[in-house]
Amino acid sequence: MSEEPRRALRGISGALGLALVSSLLAGCGGGDGAEPVRFTFSKREAIPYMTQVVADYNASQDDVRVELDTSGVDVVSASFVRGNPPDLMLANYNMEVARFVDRCTLSDLGDTAAATRIRPDLQPLMDQYGTCDGRTSALPYSVMAASVIYDKAVFAEHDLEVPQTWSELLEVADTLEAAGVTPFYGTFKDDWTVAQGWFDYAVGGQVDTLDFFHRLDAEGADVGPRSDVSFEKDFSRPLEQMTRLAQHTNDDAASRGYGDGNLAFAQGEAAMYLQGPWAFSEIAKTDPDLDLGTFPLPMTEDPADLKVRVNVDLAAIVPEGSRHQGAARDFLEYLYRPEIIEAYNESQLGYTPTTDAPPPSDPRLAGMTEYYDEGQVYQGASVLVPKTIPVMAYTQGIAFGADVDATMRTLDTDWARLARRQ
Repeated sequence: MSEEPRRALRGISGALGLALVSSLLAGCGGGDGAEPVRFTFSKREAIPYMTQVVADYNASQDDVRVELDTSGVDVVSASFVRGNPPDLMLANYNMEVARFVDRCTLSDLGDTAAATRIRPDLQPLMDQYGTCDGRTSALPYSVMAASVIYDKAVFAEHDLEVPQTWSELLEVADTLEAAGVTPFYGTFKDDWTVAQGWFDYAVGGQVDTLDFFHRLDAEGADVGPRSDVSFEKDFSRPLEQMTRLAQHTNDDAASRGYGDGNLAFAQGEAAMYLQGPWAFSEIAKTDPDLDLGTFPLPMTEDPADLKVRVNVDLAAIVPEGSRHQGAARDFLEYLYRPEIIEAYNESQLGYTPTTDAPPPSDPRLAGMTEYYDEGQVYQGASVLVPKTIPVMAYTQGIAFGADVDATMRTLDTDWARLARRQ
């Protein structure tokens, strides 16, 4: 699941985390002399899996006792301030977590065996959030890829091939509409679904986001109408295309949310859905036998430009302030054993970031695997904008009909203002 759906679950995180920590302390292996390691894990839907991993590790040796903490990002951030951070974290790698990287408050994991097995082509995705010179501050643990979800039966019924160019995509949409089928199911009521899906796919399918944000950072407070790079100059064209696609959605897209979309798509109310694989389990609650596939959203006339959106769903970090770094690293190495990390990613429909890992076996992900394997990926633009700038609200406004150029000018102004403050 993406970071946005998790927000609704944070209210229960503290109580659940305390309950899990208490139960693990009561039942874990190891003697009284075992060194404690507080292990923070933030992915709610994978807690049962990780609970078992911790229990197995504790039972396998007597030197280290891992205590699972699921209290959430906000509590963890406060613990850094208090000087009592967790010993090891597996957390969604975003700007909130990466600020600890920029401040060099995380230990160097470059000498671990786990680090030697990470795919080198993933490092730019890690560095895009921030770096601490000379350190490998975080190791990717799970990479989530997202693209267009489509109903294979609907495509087959109308003799449609997966589109690889922008014009082919429009032809597919027109053919479906002529047959009385809604091409895309829109859930514009939830702003994160617009930002993470429609906005990110449209921009990432045409703009090199890595290069764009590097150049944008270099402009700093000078971003605006006279700068060489800006949101207005670089994003307006793909967003105009996004608005054209939005015309091929359900009539009530503005009032439909994520839950509505999962149900409607499962009931065959549209042929395509701009969501990530976290939606599969929700769709399956209504129709577990639905034959679904994935493909990157084509935004140009060159199939060589096709890419899929990725994010580092989980990364491992060991804070400098940990009092048990050696023990934490021992458990980290255990987490990166092939049988542990690969089984985890298989269970969560993620891609394992190690060089020797097999691709996911789920056929619904097959349409993205070749692009992931070849490094044809991009990090979503929406997650690279600081949260103090309301980019999700802006993208939702565009979906509702706001002027693209004017919205991007506002985003440029926000970026420059923030750069001046910093």
